[in-house]
Amino acid sequence: MVGTVNAERNSRALEFGMYRDGDNNLDEVQAVTIGQALQTSKADHSIEFTVEDTTARRGFEPEHVLRTESYNITDGKISKNVDVSAPHDMSAREDLTAFVAHTLGNAERAHAQQTWIDLIDHGGGDGGGLQSTHSDAGIMREDDIAGAIADGVALHAQEHPEDAGRKVDGVVANQCLMATIAFSSALSHAGVDYLAASPETMLAPGVPSDVAHDIAANVNDSKAMATAVVGTTMNETYGSHVDGFAPAAAFDVIDLNPAKAAVVQGAVKNLDAELVKAAADPDMRAAIREDAKKVDGMVRFPEGKGMPWKADRPAIALYKKIFEDARLSSEVREAALQARNAIADTVMAHAESADFAPFNDADYTNAYGPTVHFPVSPKQVDAWAPQISETDNAFYKAVGAADLAKVIA
Repeated sequence: MVGTVNAERNSRALEFGMYRDGDNNLDEVQAVTIGQALQTSKADHSIEFTVEDTTARRGFEPEHVLRTESYNITDGKISKNVDVSAPHDMSAREDLTAFVAHTLGNAERAHAQQTWIDLIDHGGGDGGGLQSTHSDAGIMREDDIAGAIADGVALHAQEHPEDAGRKVDGVVANQCLMATIAFSSALSHAGVDYLAASPETMLAPGVPSDVAHDIAANVNDSKAMATAVVGTTMNETYGSHVDGFAPAAAFDVIDLNPAKAAVVQGAVKNLDAELVKAAADPDMRAAIREDAKKVDGMVRFPEGKGMPWKADRPAIALYKKIFEDARLSSEVREAALQARNAIADTVMAHAESADFAPFNDADYTNAYGPTVHFPVSPKQVDAWAPQISETDNAFYKAVGAADLAKVIA
């Protein structure tokens, strides 16, 4: 069985659940995050890590044996009781649900002030994340990721009614391209307060587990927490002193407050409707497409030409460009300004690189805040469908983005 937690120990500031899917080509390199967790917990005794690690690397079993290892990390040590089982399907909603409930149970026993979940694997923006090689599901939809978190919270409340108020306070997406408006919206509806993620592809091992210390040290100051998490991530260096690299070209902590999320959805829906009306005029349609093309989508490095996320544009920069276009009507421009401001109000902390060296010095100075899927050609609408669909999510449908794509793309 998974190692239990002593109910009589001192309360902890943070229960940090690490859900690591190594059932793919990132197994070895992203395993570094486990070692980071050991060092972080050794230095900060206010943190407990709940780990579920599906891996085939050498560990509690020989190398090349795919299995799932579950255990806790406290005070710099792995729990004595480690559960080794047949490999879980980490891209299945029910598996993530069970992990969330288990982590919340540990949080209750630890009297933790906050609970965060760290999702460690591949990510695909609005297409979802958690990609298992040996899975029928392949990759979990972003709505299902958020839904699994909500399901896990509900399961914990059902099994532990005395602790029914406990929830997942934040999500760290140690995955590519997961700072999106749609994922933020889905997590907000699931009751999560914060999302820490990058709008661009990330370099593994990605977000350092040290961010758990930033969260634990600032449980009563969300602004300080957000600033520290972004700083720790953007200042991390992997590799040698000469050829070292940072894990992210841009990184954000996003406020998922339900009221703010509702304002964002309403503002984007209103803007999309105004753009659809404006696009009935061929000249206005051409102007809108021209504005969008001036804001590069993600995957800006030459090696990423074959990747599909060219339509995932930084929403704040895109809507600012539309607002500044004097060719467009006052209704369109005002709607763009409202959408831009609503999204900017959710960005708690951010940093980006003007010349990210690992990506051929690509410029990310406008990659501020989350992205929005805004295609300008049929090829960009859903480039990898049906395997990965960036339009199959609740936010895209709620704001009328499909109608916009029909007239703009």
